[in-house]
Amino acid sequence: MAQKKYLIAKLTSCLREDKIQLWKPPYTNEKKEAGKEMKELVQKYSSKLNINENDTENMLEEIRCKAIERGTGNENFKVTGIARLDIYLPRRKSRKIPLETNLFITGKELRSQIAQEHALKENAIKIIINKKQLDLGKTLEDQGVTHNAKVMVLQLEQSDEETKRKVQEEELQCKKEKEINDKMQRTKKGLEILAEREEYLDPDSVPYLDIANQTGRSIEIPPQAKKALVLAMGYHEKGRALMKKKEYEIALPYLLDADKHFCECSTELLNTVDNYAVLQLDIVWCYFRLEQLDCLDDAEKKLSTAHRCFQRCYGENHERLIDIKGSYGREKVLFLRLYLLQGIGHYHSGREKEAAEYIQKASRLYEELSIDPDKVYRLSLLGFSEQEARLALRACHGNVEHAANLITNRREEKAQIRREERAKRRQRLEDINTLKSMGYSKRAAQVALHNTQGNLDQAFKFILDNPELLLEDDDDDPVATDQFQVSQESIDQLMYMGFSRESAEQALKVLKGNIHLASQTLAHYGGVLPASLQLSPGGSSPSEESTSSKDSPTESAGSSSSPTDEDMETDAVNEILEDIPEHEEDYLDLTLEEEEQIIHEYLSYIQVPQH
Repeated sequence: MAQKKYLIAKLTSCLREDKIQLWKPPYTNEKKEAGKEMKELVQKYSSKLNINENDTENMLEEIRCKAIERGTGNENFKVTGIARLDIYLPRRKSRKIPLETNLFITGKELRSQIAQEHALKENAIKIIINKKQLDLGKTLEDQGVTHNAKVMVLQLEQSDEETKRKVQEEELQCKKEKEINDKMQRTKKGLEILAEREEYLDPDSVPYLDIANQTGRSIEIPPQAKKALVLAMGYHEKGRALMKKKEYEIALPYLLDADKHFCECSTELLNTVDNYAVLQLDIVWCYFRLEQLDCLDDAEKKLSTAHRCFQRCYGENHERLIDIKGSYGREKVLFLRLYLLQGIGHYHSGREKEAAEYIQKASRLYEELSIDPDKVYRLSLLGFSEQEARLALRACHGNVEHAANLITNRREEKAQIRREERAKRRQRLEDINTLKSMGYSKRAAQVALHNTQGNLDQAFKFILDNPELLLEDDDDDPVATDQFQVSQESIDQLMYMGFSRESAEQALKVLKGNIHLASQTLAHYGGVLPASLQLSPGGSSPSEESTSSKDSPTESAGSSSSPTDEDMETDAVNEILEDIPEHEEDYLDLTLEEEEQIIHEYLSYIQVPQH
């Protein structure tokens, strides 16, 4: 298959160079049949490219017929508005099938048509056009689908024809399809919950996602940018987890969602992390493993983007990486896959010289990065995991002693980071308790300390400057403000401090009789409650008027009035956390088994000596 693509690409290149248009006379007659001059072309290109004449004739005829089909389709589209779509079916002998349709049908109607015509189960397929999942509710035109668009069909089932006929297996398959769709919805829900959660929450009781640099330390990112980045990285991790299981059909939609969210991040941010480059590699790899590279028109562009991003993040000669991590042996696996995919792309485009250059570069890297199983075993005897062993051996060029030292040092660095984080949490808890002892709620204390980078004095002022935080209440069943009875003694105490009766009574009512908070607030605002705390003419408090607006996305995402909904949200979050690897360099831990097989396959096509 790959060899045929290569030869057709070479023939197409020759035709372009010679300015030959096979769909026009003398190569095609009025009846659209092949002209006599085709025989001369067959002989010419067969000799030039050293291809069997019969194969040359068949491929030229295939190119000619496709050109005629395309030309006829173009004319038909201009006159009738009926577009031709190229449907790429999953793992079929005849994979590329034309389909004619108007562009005003919905995505659901297109999916139904494809399923009916090709004996596929409608709910078991996903459709990708222009690197996006087809929206079933919108028309093709609204989604930017054009004449001659490439339509990739992903099949989310893996049973053979015989098994499918069995009713029992059909039911099982339906259940599996529902599970896949439900899982995608749970992933989306879980990621949105985690992306909305604020850092002021207690990570020991309410998990949230943090962004760390290459040494494992948290980095500061503006909230909106962080949300997009968390969503992007979350979808990417989910896709990678599925790629490890070789479930590429299910993984690809997650990767495309990740790409969409990465595009919402600033260029400056994307230039500082290698995640975006790794995602581009993973998307192209998925298309390749699904044998659908033809559907990815910008595969070459994605690989070039990845290469540029690696250079910006690591340095032209990996100097930034060496400065941060001491070596760049682990990251070489990314370049191996990059060179391999670039070589495959060149080969499929008929550029044999460039293909040979890149595939040989990948082959040399493979030889360099192959791990001796005995060395992994020796490190495992020292108590290290296989993953730690592989990564360290690549970083240390196979030296077992150096690898053991590297793992030990890295473990100590991570332990030190954990100790520092625990110390920060202890200090934070002490500061929260200090503010609570002054009458402020736990959430108000958390928000204030987060916004003031843990400065207790500034946190106190922050709460007073943001009086809505004073309305926070840790009581699970608070008494309504208009029902709260203020004691005369409390009013007298505030009046003794110099505040008016009206202000004193109102402050005590709003702050549920807390004299300490009432006095501090009135003093801070010159003896009068700020507008955001004042009671309305009807007697209701601002907290009651804005109950719905006060609930932050964090609270709505993190809790629910229904225990069932809360359990579902917890399950959704836990599913995300399960797919996030413990080791921060998990994405660099490739066994290279797939790469080895593909390298050998393509080296045999381009006929170069293997190392």
